[in-house]
Amino acid sequence: MQDLYFRKVEETYLYLQKLAPFSPEIIITLGTGLSGLAERVEKHLVLPYKEIPNFPISTVETHVGELIFGVLSGKRVALLRGRFHYYEGYSAKEVTFPIRVLSLFRPWLYIVSNASGGLNLDFRSGDIMLIKDHINLIPDNPLRGPNVDAWGPRFPDMSQAYDKALRELFKAIARDIGEEVREGVYVGVPGPSLETPAETRFLRLIGADAVGMSTVLEVITAIHAGLKVLGISVISNVNDPDNFRPILFEEVVEVSQSVEKRLGRLIELFLERL
Repeated sequence: MQDLYFRKVEETYLYLQKLAPFSPEIIITLGTGLSGLAERVEKHLVLPYKEIPNFPISTVETHVGELIFGVLSGKRVALLRGRFHYYEGYSAKEVTFPIRVLSLFRPWLYIVSNASGGLNLDFRSGDIMLIKDHINLIPDNPLRGPNVDAWGPRFPDMSQAYDKALRELFKAIARDIGEEVREGVYVGVPGPSLETPAETRFLRLIGADAVGMSTVLEVITAIHAGLKVLGISVISNVNDPDNFRPILFEEVVEVSQSVEKRLGRLIELFLERL
């Protein structure tokens, strides 16, 4: 099984290597409602996921499903416009397949964004939160099984998964333009059902500030591959378990889209300053 996965990764990498106009220095994953940043990229190659050998297909309607090689703020980027989730039926290795393939181009940075539910009652809908750490409650790990030493170490250190210096730079840029940025711990859950009040209370108890159904598996893969990571969550809603209200997916998308321009500007300025 591992040999088959290895062959698929290598096959896809060789396919992209022949088409790619350059080797990207940065990988960016755009989450729910955040795909608009792709319009700011000077595009050199756009590939629908369905045309890329061995790529999974996103079943979530808000995820466009395109890999873009282009230039953003003077930096060469590979932008994943849409991602895959464990709840769609994919394994952790399938969810992280694009990151594993793109890591073979030897980029140095992975920027990952998502829409998440706020657990910290000091947060507000529409806040931007830098991820400083995560908790993985998804019952799978992309590194499970035999390790490919050429890809990374058997036991990668996760003590500083989200680079502090990059977070400090992002916060400084936000201050310069009068934008408030939060910081917190993100917890990844399997989904697709949303949290009950009791589950929300539990997630707060174990130290999470925001909850979502993505990101942690991709970050594990990126760290294994030796990349630095900047993680960003858009807080789509905040639920107090003692005063709970229904969570509507449509509202999550709407809030994310309303934050899109603010976040896009911050990312562009961040890339300029790197």
